[in-house]
Amino acid sequence: MRGYRLWLVVILVVTGISAWISLPNNPGIHIGGYDRNIEVVQGLDLQGGSRVLLQAAPGTKFDDDTMDQAVKNVERRVNGLGVTEAVVQKQGSDRIIVELPGVKEQAVAFESIKSTGLLEFVDFSTISSGQIAEGTCLLTTEQVALAEARLLEGEQPMAYDEYTCPAEPPEHPEEEAASLQSDGTPYTTVMTGSGLSDAAARPQSNVGTAWVVNFALHSDGVDNFVDYVANNANRPLAIVLDGRLLSYPTIQSGLSSSAQAGTMDGGVITGAFSRNDAEILAAQLKYGALPIPLDIIAFDTIGPSLGKISVDRSIRAGLIGVVTVLLFMLIYYRVPGIAANLALMLFAVINFALFKYIPVTLSLPAITGFLISIGTAVDGNILIFERMKEELRAGRSMDRAIEAGFERAWTSIRDSNISTIIICLILYFFGNAFGASAVQGFAVTLGMGLLINLFTAVIATRTFLHTIVLVVGKQLRTNPKLLGV
Repeated sequence: MRGYRLWLVVILVVTGISAWISLPNNPGIHIGGYDRNIEVVQGLDLQGGSRVLLQAAPGTKFDDDTMDQAVKNVERRVNGLGVTEAVVQKQGSDRIIVELPGVKEQAVAFESIKSTGLLEFVDFSTISSGQIAEGTCLLTTEQVALAEARLLEGEQPMAYDEYTCPAEPPEHPEEEAASLQSDGTPYTTVMTGSGLSDAAARPQSNVGTAWVVNFALHSDGVDNFVDYVANNANRPLAIVLDGRLLSYPTIQSGLSSSAQAGTMDGGVITGAFSRNDAEILAAQLKYGALPIPLDIIAFDTIGPSLGKISVDRSIRAGLIGVVTVLLFMLIYYRVPGIAANLALMLFAVINFALFKYIPVTLSLPAITGFLISIGTAVDGNILIFERMKEELRAGRSMDRAIEAGFERAWTSIRDSNISTIIICLILYFFGNAFGASAVQGFAVTLGMGLLINLFTAVIATRTFLHTIVLVVGKQLRTNPKLLGV
């Protein structure tokens, strides 16, 4: 193998980087403006979390396309909140199951996925400061339009005084009748959240105790909003989410001036939000409103105790398996087995480093895929060494036998690994289509292991074996038994 010294340098560099990433208390990468934490990400079955079962609200008109869109929007929301590897999938025709690894607080789980996220900017030009309390249930023209659009054929629309806001314990333990204007009509919606192109939570000041939500407007379809802001300087504009008044800040004269000049492209939603409240609101605005209201019919908190037991047993089984394989390779193949064992340990370190850096969510199926990939890594070395032994028995020199073993076994290793990688791709895409994240985790770790195996089983083992030959080649030539013959 020409250039194996260069490959040895590459392998040592890869080993050092992988070992650093694999450190239990890795500090992460924080260089200049690049900040990245490096840590193990565990799935729901290992670290615990929440499982929520949602159902379309009774009397709601929907079809399969509507439910599919609801699934996508819920998934975008929980991912936008930083929930890693959340599982969101349709169950039956009217239910959605959501698994949130690491989220154990019921309120956070509920707020992040249930709210339909109907944000409205409502005309409050006739309302004075403090006249209406924040959190009050309001009826708006947009809410009425949406409710009437969901009516079945022949149904009559509700009277304005029949509209209510759902109970939201502990702030609103009972349903509340929606408030109307003094003339008995709904408040006028100036613009909905669909007019926003982006939203992000940030501290209101350097202290960071109060948070606000910055928003950006779409370039089209927001003329009514811009006109309202331009013509109502120093008057309030209500911000209503799902029928409840968040706040009604005063339109600042500077913002009104920019609206008049046609340069207004965004603004700030204030309301004395906590960080959690601001992040939830920003996720709801950024990742879309749900097309239908959803009711939570079941909520389970899953503890990590079962996962800890499973992980402990999986690690124990994995260690026993790896040690057994290392001993077998060392006893049966002797010096080539040493090279294979070094490559196998490199294989494990590179895999774990990539699991942390990407990151790959480790669940029990994912760990199983990794352990199976260890077997494939050894399988490649066995093909190489058996071919090498055949060449030695046929009278070839040691150097030529080593080269022939790697060259002639390569096509078998390549074809077998590629065929299994294709199966992993099929498992991954089918798992994605049917919401089977456990299958996806298995496919990802097994596929990664097979790709890394093409490097470690061929290049790394070959480099290690050439290095050993360089050091003790004379003894190996005079004693073929050290080569397993």
